[in-house]
Amino acid sequence: METSRRVTIAALADAAVVMVFVAIGRRSHDEGSALRGLVETAAPFLLGLTTAWLAARSWQNPFAVRTALMIWPVTVAVGMVLRRVVFDDGTAPSFIVVATTFLGLFLLGWRMAVSPQRRRPPASATR
Repeated sequence: METSRRVTIAALADAAVVMVFVAIGRRSHDEGSALRGLVETAAPFLLGLTTAWLAARSWQNPFAVRTALMIWPVTVAVGMVLRRVVFDDGTAPSFIVVATTFLGLFLLGWRMAVSPQRRRPPASATR
């Protein structure tokens, strides 16, 4: 697959993870699904994700699990700081745990699902 296409797919997949996290959270708190509210709630985490992508140089190996291990904590940390300081929203400890768990699971998860190692037959099957 062409490099720019892989980068685009990975960036969109990561952004989708953030948007799904926000949509589920807003729905579970009966905050509705209005587009403006969704974007405002997602903004600190999307900015955190962008910061993480730049810091980790994610475009170099966008599908690697190692990439997710770098972008996950930066996305959460920057997102929480921006949420608290710039967007004046809450960062309750339980929210931090849920955000860290969800984002970690899914930023890592989709990469693990498409990892080339997952597509190789077991060593015993090749003998």
